[in-house]
Amino acid sequence: MKLETIDYRAKDCPQQFVASLRETGFGVLSNHPVSQELVEKIYQEWYAFFQSEQKNDYLFKPETQDGFFPASISETAKGHSVKDIKEYFHVYPWGRIPESLKQNILAYYAHANALAAELLGWIEEYAPKDIADKFSMPLPQMIENSQKTLLRVLHYPPMLGDEELGAIRSAAHEDINLITVLPAANEPGLQVKTKEGNWVDVPSDFGNIIINIGDMLQEASAGYYPSTSHRVINPQGSDKTKSRISLPLFLHPNPEVVLSERHTADSYLMERLRELGVI
Repeated sequence: MKLETIDYRAKDCPQQFVASLRETGFGVLSNHPVSQELVEKIYQEWYAFFQSEQKNDYLFKPETQDGFFPASISETAKGHSVKDIKEYFHVYPWGRIPESLKQNILAYYAHANALAAELLGWIEEYAPKDIADKFSMPLPQMIENSQKTLLRVLHYPPMLGDEELGAIRSAAHEDINLITVLPAANEPGLQVKTKEGNWVDVPSDFGNIIINIGDMLQEASAGYYPSTSHRVINPQGSDKTKSRISLPLFLHPNPEVVLSERHTADSYLMERLRELGVI
C-alpha cells in the first residue's frame, strides 16, 4: 500500500480523497486552501515559545484541559506503558493563549475548521446510502460551533540519548475524534499501519495537509471508515538534533451528538479519556 497525494484542485478530488480514507484511514491533500505561510509563521512562533520559560506560566488545568502539558506528564498511548517524548499546548478559542501568539493560531483554527467541514461533507456524500443513513445528522453539522474541537501544538524535542527505553515521539495510537486535520510537520516521522500490519510513511512534503479518520467517525459509520493506527518514529542520524513541531486539529462533535446506539460524543470521549488516564 502506498499513500498517494491528491490535488485538492482536481475535479475528482472528493472521490479520490474518500477512497483513500476508506482504504487507509488517511488522505493527503496538496494545493489546499490553508495558508502555508500562516503555518510556517506558527511553527516559528511556537518553537520560540517552547524554548522559553513562559510556557510554564500556562500549565494546563485538569478541569478544562487547556494550556501547556510538559513532557513529564505527556500522554501514554493506550496499551503502552512508556510516555511519549513530547510536550504540547492545547488551544481552544475560549482557553488561555499567550497574547502574542493568539492572532495566527486562532486564524489557523478557523481556516482548518472550515476545511474540515468541507471534507466531512465529502465523506458523507460519497458514503453508501446505508452508511450515510446511520449518521444522526449531517457530518458537518456535528462540529458546528463545537467547543470541544482541540488544536494541539506539539513539540517533539531533539533526542538527547537519555530517553526511556522503548520511548518514541508518539507511540502507535488511534485518534478519538471524527477526523484530524494536520499540516505536514517541519520534520518527517509520521507513519500509518496497513491492513497487512506493515508501517508506511505518510507523505510529509511541506505544504501538504494530512487528514485521518478518528474513532468517533468509525463508530458513527459502523466501521465503514476505519480509524487506523499511526505513530511518529524517532529520527535517525543528524535529524536527532532537530525539534519537530506539529499542529493537529482534532475535530470533535458537540457533546450531545449521537454517534451510535451505544454512544453520544460525550460518553465516547469520557470513556476514552479514562482509558488514557487523562481524567
